[in-house]
Amino acid sequence: MRWDDGQRVTFDATDQDWTATRRLPQALIIGVKKGGTRALLEFLRLHPDVRAAGSEPHFFDRHYSRGLDWYMSLMPKALEGQIVMEKTPRYFVSADSPARVHAMSHEVKLIVVVRDPITRAISDYAQIASKTPGVASFESLCLQNGSGVGGMEVNSQWSPLWIGLYARHLERWLAYFPLAQVHVVHGERLVSDPAGEMARVQDFLGLERIVTDKHFYFNQTKGFPCLKKPEGSSQPHCLGLTKGRAHPQVREEVIRSLRDFYRPHNLRFYKLVGQDFGWQ
Repeated sequence: MRWDDGQRVTFDATDQDWTATRRLPQALIIGVKKGGTRALLEFLRLHPDVRAAGSEPHFFDRHYSRGLDWYMSLMPKALEGQIVMEKTPRYFVSADSPARVHAMSHEVKLIVVVRDPITRAISDYAQIASKTPGVASFESLCLQNGSGVGGMEVNSQWSPLWIGLYARHLERWLAYFPLAQVHVVHGERLVSDPAGEMARVQDFLGLERIVTDKHFYFNQTKGFPCLKKPEGSSQPHCLGLTKGRAHPQVREEVIRSLRDFYRPHNLRFYKLVGQDFGWQ
């Protein structure tokens, strides 16, 4: 018996051979950035029938020319019946990724974690600001000269805002995959009710509901759920120090402009997935 990438791989002594092998993923967490994808992956890794790559391969958006054999070499070994998966949030907004994923597998299951596009954009900016000293303010980047109120309009091409056009990105995926193969995780509920969201994800993946409320507790300081005892540890575990990063203050009139901008896009997204996320 040995441990591989933090999860157990068994040894079959009867034929003196490892029963676990590398294979292409059967499920992908394709987005969205700053939506809760890392939390979801960490929660899923608690399940004994999930084998997940630890880092983001960026195969379908950046390294496609390296080929499927290279991609498969990045996957953890898995036993028969276990699900292999990886997460790369950039896939969701990458124009080439849907066709490339479809060429790998018509049956792959796709998971998208979404949250209010405004809070997602502010979180995205906070990460950028933490890595780029002297970066311009959120407000100056999200607004540009135009015909809007006060002569300003929303800069929809700015990446933190563009990523939040969920309907536009999802439509590209639905051109290749039926909605039944796409599961949308409610990012806000992943924080407020992680066990409930995990039940739905496990059902979608065809897994037994093993990850339940007994695995979580809410960390009041960070403002999101942590794991009571992750696999291989007797200590509680929260996500890294970068999670729960302080957000900049944004004037209410700017928030209102963003609400008006996103409203039709959100409504279109609700219609596409058949779910109202309640973003006002």
